[in-house]
Amino acid sequence: MAEMTGGQALMKSLYLEGVRVIFGLPGVQLYHAMDALYREPGIRFITTRHEQATGYMADGYSRAGGEGIGTALMVPGPGLQNASAGIGTAYAASSPMMVICGQIERDMIGGDRGMLHEVNDQLESIKPVTKWAQRVLNPADIPGAVHEAFRQLKIGRPRPVEIEVPPETLAELADVELREPEEPKKIQADGERVEQAAKMLTEAKNPLIWVGGGAVSSGATEALVKVAEHLQAGVIATAEGKGAISDKHPLALGALWLRNDNIAQAFDHDVILAVGTRMAAPNLLGGQKIIQVDVDEEELGRNYEDTFSILGDARDTLQQLHGALSAQGSARPDRSSEVAAQRAARADASITREPQASLLGAVRAAMPDDGILVAGMTQVGYYSRAYFPVYEPRTFLTSSYSGNLGFAYPTALGAKVAQPGKAVVALSGDGGFLFNSQELATAVQHEINAVVVVFNDNAFGNVMRDQVNRFESRIIGSKLHNPDFVKLAEAYGARGLKASSPEELEATLRDVLAANDAPTLIEVPVGPMPTPFE
Repeated sequence: MAEMTGGQALMKSLYLEGVRVIFGLPGVQLYHAMDALYREPGIRFITTRHEQATGYMADGYSRAGGEGIGTALMVPGPGLQNASAGIGTAYAASSPMMVICGQIERDMIGGDRGMLHEVNDQLESIKPVTKWAQRVLNPADIPGAVHEAFRQLKIGRPRPVEIEVPPETLAELADVELREPEEPKKIQADGERVEQAAKMLTEAKNPLIWVGGGAVSSGATEALVKVAEHLQAGVIATAEGKGAISDKHPLALGALWLRNDNIAQAFDHDVILAVGTRMAAPNLLGGQKIIQVDVDEEELGRNYEDTFSILGDARDTLQQLHGALSAQGSARPDRSSEVAAQRAARADASITREPQASLLGAVRAAMPDDGILVAGMTQVGYYSRAYFPVYEPRTFLTSSYSGNLGFAYPTALGAKVAQPGKAVVALSGDGGFLFNSQELATAVQHEINAVVVVFNDNAFGNVMRDQVNRFESRIIGSKLHNPDFVKLAEAYGARGLKASSPEELEATLRDVLAANDAPTLIEVPVGPMPTPFE
């Protein structure tokens, strides 16, 4: 044991658990935590300009594969409420995030006295978007709480966890015993069920593999490819599952369409191996047998009744499955030409949308294979979920079902901190970008050289199009007055550029990524775009 403040116990515990970067905003309830952070040189602190960005940046850091877990720090009450958009996005995307939140004075909690930043039932308020949350009142209890938080982050489905600590707890001295980190055992699939699944897949006439974000977060790519090649089964991905198999692989079928994807029925698939996905759209299926592999027991069979469930980590289970398949027989004859025909049918020109396809093609052409794209809630971002080719895991990030405007840019900053040597590009609309445009200051201050492409139609474009098409052009609330985005970037000390065509966008983006020498905004003026959801 050693005598230290609660703040020191917190920062030393975080460092022991592998935290190397904290995104946060300081405030009065966190002073002793900040002082302890000053004394912990192994942790980099990145000051954001809004608490919302602390959550988004921590999420981007984790999903891009940064060292340790993305960690966010904020004051209680409005600080946590501001950050909850990013925390909720990480929850939706099954992204691990460590959240450290302050509290009001210990003796005042629950008193409803109107203390600074007081929110009654703060702990309860954050539980819907966290996997685990705990209040710590004694400095000696901090290492144990941090230890349990990281255990929760490492077992089962990855999602945010939260610890809240009052200011006195951070300030007080106590005899503290720090905890060494542990690596909990992964959930191992039942061997007998894996054998049964292998038999079902071996007997299937035309199996399909359907992968989600769980395959990416578990690092299942190698095992997935082995299973796909043994079965000679095409692989379709959800937006979150993009990159689990390279879109250059001959068995890759790309990503699911945004709506009404009939792949399972159109090509007469009889058995579907679903890996790390909730199968949230059972309407896309047509009576197929589902073999569902997931680390979250609650998701097994929840959305589709005819499901053979296997509880287990995606990577480890696929490794077991490949062994079982190999034991039951040799790999199937090559079907790559058949899969290629399916892929070509799904890429028919009649379903493409312009200018989205050309603009997205320009971005893809300018980015290296390992570049990270953050797809914001904008017309080109929507389109990218289905049609942007992805070649490596952890290189395509979305806001999942949370669907937040303002998500893309700060998430890209977190991803760039995690992977400073990689190209990181955020796709944003003009409306969404201005949710967090102040983080240009963060990028400049901390030399985070991510690129944001702002598609500017001076509107909440999706809303305006729907008002035109569905409500006889009764436009209200969707027109915007914007700044000069190039000048805005320059005012913050960032690079501001404009590209007026797909060709200009490709050339400009290629040059900026090659330089990798400054935070950059590229404005692309656009007009109304057709819906990508049909």
